Amino acid sequence: MNSMLETSEAAWLLLKEELRAQAFSLGVDKLGFASAEPFSQLKDVLVRHRQKGYESGFEEPDLDKRTDPSLTLATARSIISIAVAYPSKLKSPPRSEPGAYRGMLSRSAWGQDYHHVLRDRLKRVEDWLKTRVPEALIVSMVDTGVLVDRAVAERAGIGWVGRNCSVITPEWGSWVYLGELVTNIPFSPDTPVLDSCGDCTICIDACPTSALVGHGQLNAQRCISYVTQTKGMIEDDELKRKIGNRLYGCDTCQIVCPKNKGIHADHHPELTPDPELVKPLLRPLLQMTNREFKERFGSSAAAWRGKKPIQRNAVLALGNFRDVDSVPDLVRLLKTDERPEIRGSAAWSLGQIGGDAAKGALREALRRETDEALRRELKKALVRLGEMDEADKDGNDRGNTGGHHSV
Repeated sequence: MNSMLETSEAAWLLLKEELRAQAFSLGVDKLGFASAEPFSQLKDVLVRHRQKGYESGFEEPDLDKRTDPSLTLATARSIISIAVAYPSKLKSPPRSEPGAYRGMLSRSAWGQDYHHVLRDRLKRVEDWLKTRVPEALIVSMVDTGVLVDRAVAERAGIGWVGRNCSVITPEWGSWVYLGELVTNIPFSPDTPVLDSCGDCTICIDACPTSALVGHGQLNAQRCISYVTQTKGMIEDDELKRKIGNRLYGCDTCQIVCPKNKGIHADHHPELTPDPELVKPLLRPLLQMTNREFKERFGSSAAAWRGKKPIQRNAVLALGNFRDVDSVPDLVRLLKTDERPEIRGSAAWSLGQIGGDAAKGALREALRRETDEALRRELKKALVRLGEMDEADKDGNDRGNTGGHHSV
């Protein structure tokens, strides 16, 4: 192709259609084009979102960078949005059963880390463009980039942002990963897809914690997917219960979406899940070393926060299962683990399971524990098991013995 300055609008249109035709061979399931104009309306939404305390804290903090593509590339003329479909079903999933309960990783953590897969696809698109327009400037990003992937994808006609806050494509539902390339190539924009959610509120009604607070609006602080990725103690007992057996992420609002019914993409080998990895036995996770965690989960998107959140969530899952067989494991964590969030989670789960061994371990831990947040967890667990009354919990705990009970 000639110099960019000499290239006609018709030539850019031809290049655009050639790229679209090549998308699947480049490993991209859908490709769309958007203008690089600022996302002014989005910025207003993000400001209100922040004021209400709905942010997760994982986002780019600079709202101008999130909404103005020219701050990523000063000469930006257009944005190419890509979507790569991922699997929604497990082949021969292992069963969770008494004595061998299992946790679950969300579909976004199935197969290889999607950040690596998307970067590979973006690189393929970038290389293809550079062979045709050598002087083109291109900045690609996925998830951890500054722009809001969903807003770019919606503007580029990939799909619409549904009430579940996911981009829903007509072809693949919301089971897609998104990425984008900001470029100085003046591609003409595609037409956005019309919102097809209609009056449906199934996702909002199904959300375990009512985190979906409006069309395309999410209170991340209440979202189970976010909560599973936090470090530290989960203070809210309702959130502990609502996590269920989720070790990383939450798919509820996507699973119930009618637009996702019957959709399963299994044509990208890198994204094919190992059933034993994405639905692992819980108890072996409790004693996993850092090295074992990296060997087992290192290639998954679930590994980015390290092993601590996954181990904490496994502890909570055993409590939610009321797994009596796990009591010795939980007692050991309560006695010996150096991490307060693990000890606190073990206390909560022992309070859910109950039994003499659990009660004894909780009373013993209360006598020696000095961490105030942990002491609250221990007292709540003892109250739940009838080993302490509310007056003792809120006031004097009688020499840290749990009232008149003895070990």
